[in-house]
Amino acid sequence: MTTLMFILGIGVFAIGLLVSIAWHELGHLSTAKLFGIRVPQYMVGFGPTIWSRKKGETEYGFKAIPFGGYIRMIGMFPPGDDGRITARSTSPWRGMIEDARSAAFEELKPGDETRLFYTRAPWKRVIVMFAGPFMNLIMAVVLFLIVLMGFGITQQTTSVSSVSKCVISQSENRDTCKSTDPASPAAAAGLKAGDKIVSFDGVKTDDWDKLSDLIRAVPGKQVPIVVERDGRQLTLHAKIASNQVAQKDSSGQIVDGKYVTAGFLGFSAATGVVHQDFGDSVTWMTDRVGEAVDSIASLPAKIPALWDSAFHDAPRQADSPMGVVGAARVGGEIFTLDVPASQQLAMFVMLVAGFNLSLFLFNMLPLLPLDGGHIAGALWESLRRHTARVLRRPDPGPFDVAKLMPVAYVVASVFVCFTVLVLIADVVNPVKIS
Repeated sequence: MTTLMFILGIGVFAIGLLVSIAWHELGHLSTAKLFGIRVPQYMVGFGPTIWSRKKGETEYGFKAIPFGGYIRMIGMFPPGDDGRITARSTSPWRGMIEDARSAAFEELKPGDETRLFYTRAPWKRVIVMFAGPFMNLIMAVVLFLIVLMGFGITQQTTSVSSVSKCVISQSENRDTCKSTDPASPAAAAGLKAGDKIVSFDGVKTDDWDKLSDLIRAVPGKQVPIVVERDGRQLTLHAKIASNQVAQKDSSGQIVDGKYVTAGFLGFSAATGVVHQDFGDSVTWMTDRVGEAVDSIASLPAKIPALWDSAFHDAPRQADSPMGVVGAARVGGEIFTLDVPASQQLAMFVMLVAGFNLSLFLFNMLPLLPLDGGHIAGALWESLRRHTARVLRRPDPGPFDVAKLMPVAYVVASVFVCFTVLVLIADVVNPVKIS
């Protein structure tokens, strides 16, 4: 049964992946057609075609390898010196291998001269190329909101799980009290496991982060603490101790290995599934975007550890880069967890949402053959033409993105090598959530 659920999880993730890719390419397709650009193909996947159907002037279909997708637009590049005009795929996978000029020249039909991508105003080209990643961002936001506001997320609450008997510096990394350790303020005040802290020092407390910050801010102060116990409210009094506690970053996350002197009450918070309101959800998503940006920026620094985990049997770090295969395995693992089905579903939706957020951020990198590279080219062309008008100089014409293809091939080669390394690590030493 466990194996069957694991396989089912992988299959469901594959469907989520295909939907995410199709949704991405739909953004390119719809805006390209809106601006009158001819689109001969809309494909999900790459490699051999397994099914296709032509509707109007566009062929829609699925290909054998479901790790990407593309639409083919006429005139992605301006004419070369020989007068040829090229078609171009929005997919980074196919973009590496397509000829930058001759392939599209063969696809031109009478009347296409007015339906070329490069002839559209730069702002229209920016919209067409941004629409794909933006669709992934929309999907990520919607899925995150469904989980945060609908299912809720597991987090620390204001309920008490256990009470510390004494004050121990968290930097000492021990949980056994010594005879010289003073009693914890929580124990001295009579706080008990199961209590729910309603207010602290006169301030209503409805979430753990707020309560934690309030405690940390008043070392040495005698404070009233209102708790709910057995259906009734009690007021306890505690003198907050000064102690070495884990440092928090700007988003409220614990910083590993770093400590600060702050207020200490001495209890462990219970965890539970908490529904978020819209404001809290926006804050949570903003924090995740920041973490994702930092993660992409730190990818080069993570390559040595990734190499060691792939070839030297080193432990795979929890924040290690993970590819489609690794994400599929996580999807399978989610379906085998001994948690309520609602939480399995919530975790799975979170996985797909995170995948879409990564697609958005990665495609926005200003590098060819990614969408962000074409956006950068259009913006540069707009700047050149605007500057020429201001200086009353001749129009410099379209910016020939095709001249950057050597750089695009280098970027694509690096990306392929990195993808292969991640794939090997995902197979031999995968990231696990249990």
